Amino acid sequence: MKKISQKPLKYRLENNTDLKALMDEKVHQFNHPNFIENDPISIPHSFSKKQDIEISGLLTATIAWGNRKSIINSALKMMTIFNNSPYEFVMNYKENDFNHVGDFKHRTFNGFDLHYFILSLQNIYLNNGGLEKVFENGFKESGTALESIENFRNIFLFKEKQEVRTKKHVSSPNNGSAAKRINMFLRWMVRKDNKGVDFGIWKNISPSKLSCPLDVHSGNSARKTGLLHRTQNDWKAVTELDSSLRLLDQDDPVKYDFALFGMGIEKHFLNIRDNS
Repeated sequence: MKKISQKPLKYRLENNTDLKALMDEKVHQFNHPNFIENDPISIPHSFSKKQDIEISGLLTATIAWGNRKSIINSALKMMTIFNNSPYEFVMNYKENDFNHVGDFKHRTFNGFDLHYFILSLQNIYLNNGGLEKVFENGFKESGTALESIENFRNIFLFKEKQEVRTKKHVSSPNNGSAAKRINMFLRWMVRKDNKGVDFGIWKNISPSKLSCPLDVHSGNSARKTGLLHRTQNDWKAVTELDSSLRLLDQDDPVKYDFALFGMGIEKHFLNIRDNS
């Protein structure tokens, strides 16, 4: 792969049509209904009610680490526990119903965590206007995903007992986390196009404000294409990557999550010509 120029990134992105063409090509390839079946997003796609999509989406995104097949299998078990009616189950759940969820486990997320996630979701729908409203209010404060995620986290962790264990499953950008799973959930709920993968059911948050889900694979892809230079996958890296992607498309930068994912699983990259 040809070495990329050390000229400022903004200059290179604006003058390197090959890079944008590569990224757009990969978005077109992977932002497709065929993507759904083997991805965790297939879980919320099995529902039609808004609240069912939101709750199943958040919980599926929360356990989205490990291989995709394992994530999907665990999320399906979770939905079975919910009698495939997540919103109804959440709203009717009681603190002494732990026996219904206690046996659930996906890696380090267990029945105890699921129990408190359900109680927190119930609180959000009963007392805070629902998930959409909580995230929307956070974006209104500063227009950034960081503020929105922190607002959600503060409301979500409303019980003292949750501080002991469950908070580790709700990422904090203020503490440096890339918050990959929450950013992925926001992409699912907010982005809307004619491809049918992301839902776009949250109308009052602009896709232009979203941050890109960043993990080991998307980070490696971003570095190989010159979109990211920071070596740690933390919130500073998310901010750097966001700035790069907004130079490619300021209105819908997070669509390039499909491209970064696609290049990661293909394990090879096209040569990028430096036009500087």
